[in-house]
Amino acid sequence: MGRVDYLAMKSDDVDTVALVNSDVEELKIAAKKLFSDVSKLGGSAFGVSFVKWMACFAAIYLLILDRTNWRSKMLTSLLIPYIYLSLPGVIFNFLSGDVGKWIAFVAVVLRLFFPKHFPDWLEMPGSLILLLVVSPHFLAHHIRGTWIGSVIGLFIGCYLLQEHIRVSGGFRNSFTQPRGVSNTLGIILILVYPVWALIVRVTK
Repeated sequence: MGRVDYLAMKSDDVDTVALVNSDVEELKIAAKKLFSDVSKLGGSAFGVSFVKWMACFAAIYLLILDRTNWRSKMLTSLLIPYIYLSLPGVIFNFLSGDVGKWIAFVAVVLRLFFPKHFPDWLEMPGSLILLLVVSPHFLAHHIRGTWIGSVIGLFIGCYLLQEHIRVSGGFRNSFTQPRGVSNTLGIILILVYPVWALIVRVTK
């Protein structure tokens, strides 16, 4: 009788250990899955942020390029709303605050009262600063950083690319002409960000 009780107790201990081991394995699997999901989300978020910085600098580069001797025939005014939509939050908040207001104020005063001291190449940057300062809350917080802003940026990038290819005389010329290569690479970079942002948003 005692041996039977001992065997029953031993069997219960074995079942308990098996259950504990099973629970531990399930916790390990859940922890690995959680770590994997967090890593994917963190990686995608970092990727979107990095591509946003690259696209913003590419758009600024194209804007500067158009204001120099490398002037192109693209509708570069569209780069202003693109930069507005893709500008990283740190820079956006900095320029839309008091610093941007002072810059906009000085630009308006120069343009109104001292037009001879206001060079033509400052018109686009001045327009961007004004847009940052006076943009409504809806645009700044409900269009920027959303799928709507990504779609607008994608439309701008596609339009600039097709215009650049048309002016260059074809897709091949846009990559072979010395002046066209820099523009083509810049436009491709500004296309990558909205596409990447939309893919990440859809796959979440």
